[in-house]
Amino acid sequence: MKTRKKIAATLALLLTTSLAVNAQSKDSNAEFGFKGGVNFSNMYTEDVDDNNVLTSFNAGIYAKLPLTDAIAIQPELLYSRKGAELVYDNVFAEGTAKFKLNYIELPILLKFNLTDNFNIHAGPYFAYLIDAQVTNETDDGTFDFEDNYDNDDFNKFDYGLSAGVGLDFESIGIGVRYNYGLQTVGKDRDFAGTTYTVPDGKNSNLSLYLAVRLN
Repeated sequence: MKTRKKIAATLALLLTTSLAVNAQSKDSNAEFGFKGGVNFSNMYTEDVDDNNVLTSFNAGIYAKLPLTDAIAIQPELLYSRKGAELVYDNVFAEGTAKFKLNYIELPILLKFNLTDNFNIHAGPYFAYLIDAQVTNETDDGTFDFEDNYDNDDFNKFDYGLSAGVGLDFESIGIGVRYNYGLQTVGKDRDFAGTTYTVPDGKNSNLSLYLAVRLN
């Protein structure tokens, strides 16, 4: 728990420092504010027989740091819940489980203003798992996910690519963004001399967001 708090505090300090430096500059056109929205998340892998979208949320702060009139760097610090409801039917696990994965997420985006109001943005994201909630969704499975999984069974760090489009107005912005995870969610396990991974998927997340400008 202490390690999680330190990482979250470090990320918050980095973004807060960036906001403060730019806000204090008289010539700076830096923008900062709050943002949040709805997540439609899933996990992608060839080994999952079926999957269902988990609807959840994200919320946090952002800074827009202009490089030119049309290009800006936009770091964000978000609390984002991802996951999925997965159906497994293989030699290692049979049953249905819902995974709710709570991350502190740091996207670092390059934002292009194609018009005064319309933008496209893309860049990497980095995330740290602060909590994982696993529930059995059926009673007839041969594998008890709740009893066999806790936070230590998941990779703490996630990373991937983000891309989206948005509309910016005077004090608010709206948009849609997709996150493509590159890190497997579950850790490798050994059973009878064979290595397997459950959950063996990577995060896939579509989000709709609303941003509120503070300056």
